[in-house]
Amino acid sequence: MPFVSIRITREGNTAEQKAQVIREVTETLERVLHKPPHLTHIVIEEIDTDNWGYAGQTTTVVRQLPLEA
Repeated sequence: MPFVSIRITREGNTAEQKAQVIREVTETLERVLHKPPHLTHIVIEEIDTDNWGYAGQTTTVVRQLPLEA
């Protein structure tokens, strides 16, 4: 039974987009690994940008910084 966990930031992701991700990941596992869709579990976990950090700062702060050329 495949279990796929996907973590993304919580902003701007529609229910339709998430449903498409679930559908396409399931289809990929079926096509490539021959895993039956009825046994495949996909979890999408949405994380607040204040709770997701990299480069020593939260994603909220990093996204407010000017883009480097």
